Amino acid sequence: MEIFNPNSNINFLGWRRVSVTISAILMIASLALIFTRGLNYGLDFTGGVVVEVEYAQPVDVAIVRQALAAGGFEHAVVQSLGGTRQLAIRLQPKSDQKNADKVATDVVAALKAERADVKLQRHDFVGPQVGEELRTGGVIAVIFVIIGIMIYLGLRFEKRFALAALASEVHDTLLTVGVFALVQREFDLTVLASVLAVVGYSINDKVVVFDRVRELFRLSRKAEPEQILNRAINSTLSRTIITSLFTGITMGALYFFGGPVVHGFAITMLIGIVIGTLSSIFFANPILLWLGVSKKDLMPVTKENPELARRP
Repeated sequence: MEIFNPNSNINFLGWRRVSVTISAILMIASLALIFTRGLNYGLDFTGGVVVEVEYAQPVDVAIVRQALAAGGFEHAVVQSLGGTRQLAIRLQPKSDQKNADKVATDVVAALKAERADVKLQRHDFVGPQVGEELRTGGVIAVIFVIIGIMIYLGLRFEKRFALAALASEVHDTLLTVGVFALVQREFDLTVLASVLAVVGYSINDKVVVFDRVRELFRLSRKAEPEQILNRAINSTLSRTIITSLFTGITMGALYFFGGPVVHGFAITMLIGIVIGTLSSIFFANPILLWLGVSKKDLMPVTKENPELARRP
């Protein structure tokens, strides 16, 4: 299945100065947004009050969310506790609520306004120290994933490919997180998990292009590196677009039919898919070209034969 002609010769590398300049500006803007506006951390990172309730009869989570929103708890996180009657509710206390006891009382009152067959099981306060540990762990996880990918590409291809992949992964991650800093959408553990998924998805696409680059370098005798990179992008363009399209459709279905719990994951993946696809075409390969990749770097290393060296 081909959307684009694999033998086309669109000069993507001819736009490299413009594309890389735009990418650099967006990376700087993302860093500025992250450090000035910051991220709107969710309850997973900021702490809050956890209230566990039990209904006499099965209840729909969506109805509970509606009851909480009507009671003034618009951003409460509602999760089932292994059944249809027990629920865990996590939320930030309002300004007039000084302790967890008051919060739990108000939550139960809001739920009873919708259905009276609910009773409080337990409640607790989760401090921000736990959130700080989760943030630190999340940043470390992203860093280790990127470093691991760089090492893998350095072993499978060549160090220039590893450096190009590192630059593009930093680019994709920064821009994805920068969008969240711009729109101030809630950043929780689900979103963090999807950022890690974006890193994996993005590098998968670049490995396909890099593999084609290596293959074309070994098959071509006199082609220049810019020609090879352009041919590699053109020949894998259909695969790149089709993969991105169908993954995007899957994430769209997850957003519309998966419920509010997975909205953050689906939106982050959609943003990452768009950014990762564009960076595979307009960012990773220009970086690879500027690093000076050549046919010599990708040819198999053969041991010298002393017997052959003595022959005239």
